[in-house]
Amino acid sequence: MKFEVALPNLGKDAPDKAKISFWYCDIGETVTKGQDLVEMVTDKATFNVPSPAAGKLIEIRAKQEDTVKVGQVMAVLETEG
Repeated sequence: MKFEVALPNLGKDAPDKAKISFWYCDIGETVTKGQDLVEMVTDKATFNVPSPAAGKLIEIRAKQEDTVKVGQVMAVLETEG
């Protein structure tokens, strides 16, 4: 089953977009639920987006230095089930 990883809502009064600083994982790597996938940067903070599920990273749709909006899919995981 494919699982899309999107930029989560950053909270009230937070920016609606962030820049990708770097990916912790490469395509083909297996990740666990909660493992950091990508570091994001806004004008106010730097934060990590954890994997929402366990599986294999099969696609990265947003590359390093890309700016993504809340809800935009950044990567796709292949999960069991």
